[in-house]
Amino acid sequence: MTRKSITLTDDLYDYLLSVSLRESDVLRQLREHTAGLEMARMQIAPEQGQLLGLLVTLLQARRIIEIGTFTGYSSLWLAQALPVDGRLVTCDTSTEYTRIARDYWQQAGVAERIELRLGPALETLATLLDDGETWHFDLAFIDADKAEYRDYYEAVLKLLRPGGLTVIDNTLWDGQVADARINDRDTRAIRDFNEFIHHDERVAISQLPVADGITLAVKR
Repeated sequence: MTRKSITLTDDLYDYLLSVSLRESDVLRQLREHTAGLEMARMQIAPEQGQLLGLLVTLLQARRIIEIGTFTGYSSLWLAQALPVDGRLVTCDTSTEYTRIARDYWQQAGVAERIELRLGPALETLATLLDDGETWHFDLAFIDADKAEYRDYYEAVLKLLRPGGLTVIDNTLWDGQVADARINDRDTRAIRDFNEFIHHDERVAISQLPVADGITLAVKR
């Protein structure tokens, strides 16, 4: 048996989904809808969405902050796992994509659990902090502008309660973080963020090769 993560062939990936994925009809419809869009690559993987929902359940989370809504697929996984009085605050700048999100949230019956805030996420995070929301959130999901990851993370860390969890997406960046020949803005930003969080003693971390790589960071 290998002592490192195995490579997922197409057949093995299909098998994984066939014996693991529990995706509602609305989630599947939203995923398929998004797959036809020009920016479909921004969509998280279904097994990643299911992991987010499981983390909400494990934490018994009631308040979540999400940075990067897109068409609302990750939001829907998170909101469906919340209790009926739970709250998800999700941040984005696109009215076009979040219009799709709102429609599917409504279809799934979870729209009342989701508060969409349109505008730069850092401004939304600053407003939440100014409103006294420090230590009021249980879980955060970061999946937006890669160059802003460090700033998102610092703001989120203030919003999370001790024991709260931050999930950061794309931290393996299609393998480009390990290729010294690639030095574009986003790759450098993720590489720098990975190095920073590796040494951040304010959190306990684990980086997982799920989808495009996710990092879990629990606030001490």
